[in-house]
Amino acid sequence: MFGIRYYSAMTQVVLVGFVCFLCPGMFNAVNGLGGGGQMDATAGNNANTALYSTFVVFGVLGGAIVNLCGVRYTIFGSGFMYALYSASYIFLNHHPTNASFTIAAGALLGVGAGILWAAQGMIMVSYPREEEKAKYIAVFWVIFNLGGMLGGILPFAINYNSTQTKNADGVYIAFVVLECLGACLGLALAPPSKVTRSDGSSVVLVKYTNVGREAIEVIKLFLNPKMLGLLPMCFTSNFFYTYQFNHLNGALFNMRTRGFNNIFYWGFQMLGAFGISKLLDSKRFSRRRRGFIAFVLVFVFFNALWGGALGVYLKYPAGLPEADRMDFKESKRASGYIILYMLCGIGDALYQSLAYWIIGALSNDNQKLSRYAGFYKGMQSFGAAIAWQLDVKVVPRNQLIANWVLIVASAPFMLYV
Repeated sequence: MFGIRYYSAMTQVVLVGFVCFLCPGMFNAVNGLGGGGQMDATAGNNANTALYSTFVVFGVLGGAIVNLCGVRYTIFGSGFMYALYSASYIFLNHHPTNASFTIAAGALLGVGAGILWAAQGMIMVSYPREEEKAKYIAVFWVIFNLGGMLGGILPFAINYNSTQTKNADGVYIAFVVLECLGACLGLALAPPSKVTRSDGSSVVLVKYTNVGREAIEVIKLFLNPKMLGLLPMCFTSNFFYTYQFNHLNGALFNMRTRGFNNIFYWGFQMLGAFGISKLLDSKRFSRRRRGFIAFVLVFVFFNALWGGALGVYLKYPAGLPEADRMDFKESKRASGYIILYMLCGIGDALYQSLAYWIIGALSNDNQKLSRYAGFYKGMQSFGAAIAWQLDVKVVPRNQLIANWVLIVASAPFMLYV
């Protein structure tokens, strides 16, 4: 009986959820503090640019690598790249003028993250039955974002009585330990050939692949009309993180309140993922109608968010000076901005859940979906790399406009697919 439960699709999705709880979840917590938890965001912005530049390549190649090497060892090795990245901020704390280690660690993390997310995407969207895909996405998203919540609690608690303008070493050390545990947890995953769905069927018919075939399949992704139609959605899906983390959280709040805000930013993501899963798995409507309703919900919600962000920018175009940044205890002054940041968390979950549901609807073949997931993460990282570098080169107003335009411009292509 235990063996059946271990090899069930849900168990495997839960396991990969906890891997992402401990690895990408902690990374999100570091990034969510704005500037990686440093007073000067330049090093964090450049590290993220390096990260997402390599992520573009290894996101696209990640599906092929996972198909060739399997999920366990690719996730195991990739997880340690997250730990290296967090450790680099300890070095930066003591050598604030030398960001080279952090930037190099970011580039290495892009390699590992591209592979890890291709494996995660394949598990999440190919293991469940067609009518359960949104539920499995929601289960993963809830567990994953518990990591972001824990990652918000750690700096909030450790920095609670601190007057520093950067994270204490203890915060980064805690992240490193948790990320190493997450990497090791990857070894607990079962091979896809042994996993069964809730109806007892196998998730995969055993198929053999090789480097030549995978190279051809990767090239074919860029000739696939549906993949090309999803390009704007992929490009946009992480572009908004830079503005939200650095200009809604990092530029307005003190260090402990940034951690406090992230507890709720990632916590509200769980509500968003759970809510949209009920719609996307509903039997009341056809699949196409469910997708259309979810699309309208996401489109309207994001336009409202960027309207709110515009109001914040008009009031604080350059953010707040360090000595005057808001604290969570200043409820009258800070509550509205904290709520807006929380709602950004819901918006992220709605967008990502819909994106994965669309990708999952394109096929039930696990090897094909691993490539689709890698393509999604690769093109997502292309957008993110540009966004993080824009934060170094471009004023916040133009970043806000770019985010809003991208959401509107991606809409027709999502409807096409």
